[in-house]
Amino acid sequence: FQKHEFFVDMTCEGCSNAVTRVLHRLGGESFDIDLPNKKVCIDSEHNVDTLLETLKKTGKNASYLGEKSTQ
Repeated sequence: FQKHEFFVDMTCEGCSNAVTRVLHRLGGESFDIDLPNKKVCIDSEHNVDTLLETLKKTGKNASYLGEKSTQ
């Protein structure tokens, strides 16, 4: 799996819950949400475009930050 990092303009629990919901709908994703830094880190076999489209379904501003190296 690739580990991808995204910026999502989340301001509250509600926002992060929305992100959780759309990612669960994709199925099989493992992810971490960093609310204070507005980052979502996703382990996925889906490509970046799919993930970004999915994150944008929350209605939040989202952008791809890059691949995260797994250490």
